[in-house]
Amino acid sequence: MTAPRGVLLMAYGTPASLDEVEAYYTHIRHGRPPTQELLADLVSRYEAIGGVSPLNEITRRQAEGLQRRLDELDGPGVWRVFLGMKHTHPFIADTVVEMAEAGIRDAVTLVLAPHYSTMSVRTYQTEADRAAAETGVRLRHVDSWHLLPQLIEALARRVKDAIQALDTVPGGPAAEPMVIFSAHSLPERILEAGDPYPRQLRETGDAVAQRAGVRDYTFAWQSAGRTGDRWLGPDILEVIRDLAARGRDRLVVCPAGFVADHLEVLYDVDIDCQRLAQGLGVRLVRTASLNDDPLFIDGLADVVRTRAKRGDPDA
Repeated sequence: MTAPRGVLLMAYGTPASLDEVEAYYTHIRHGRPPTQELLADLVSRYEAIGGVSPLNEITRRQAEGLQRRLDELDGPGVWRVFLGMKHTHPFIADTVVEMAEAGIRDAVTLVLAPHYSTMSVRTYQTEADRAAAETGVRLRHVDSWHLLPQLIEALARRVKDAIQALDTVPGGPAAEPMVIFSAHSLPERILEAGDPYPRQLRETGDAVAQRAGVRDYTFAWQSAGRTGDRWLGPDILEVIRDLAARGRDRLVVCPAGFVADHLEVLYDVDIDCQRLAQGLGVRLVRTASLNDDPLFIDGLADVVRTRAKRGDPDA
């Protein structure tokens, strides 16, 4: 019997409990433990969203959904989906070893982030490549999928739903709201090498706005790290303040760089941005996350199958 073709689905990961936050944060910091102040701040953020992020559970559902969809398209046994996390168990390298032990010799890798950067998607791929070199698994990387039709359609539907939610205020529809497309900020030094990350976010936002019939929109960065680097801006909080100062009191935030509910959405947008907006007299609605939406999962299956057909392994 022919061995199935592998799919290495990669995600950021999140601590499974508050007890794991310090180890998780230390891993993010490349082995340097956080200060007690930084640790306390991160713990407080998890506590504010209920003590634990749903990201791990959602990521598992995404992997299971992708497996089901591939089985529907190509039949059971043709594909086998494996999940690897960047900062929590199961770690990417361990998952590649598991794939090799399961007899996988050829696999497509897909990071659950639509926009490519050398400081984001490429770092996942590098970890997978190191393990693959030791195990003999051939990897074909998907770099980006920021204009995937199902992604654009799913986001456009959510933008329209959020606008409709804004229009439920007494008195009926008001002026067209401003839509803010956001993604996780990265250090500005990515621009020196012509990194495509900012351009790809703009292309996603442009495509979603066109599909949703939105004319008034802008872009912002969020969740910048606490380092000495300059990070991409403008920050989303600055954008909200600026829009409020210009009399824009109806905003939709579409975190287009994220594909699941997690801390950067549930705290940074739902709490931080919402708190600021309310203090400024601004009505703000966030678009629902993609999570394991069947349309989104169907798109991921298309990405995987297309990359497999193209051949030419990266490693």
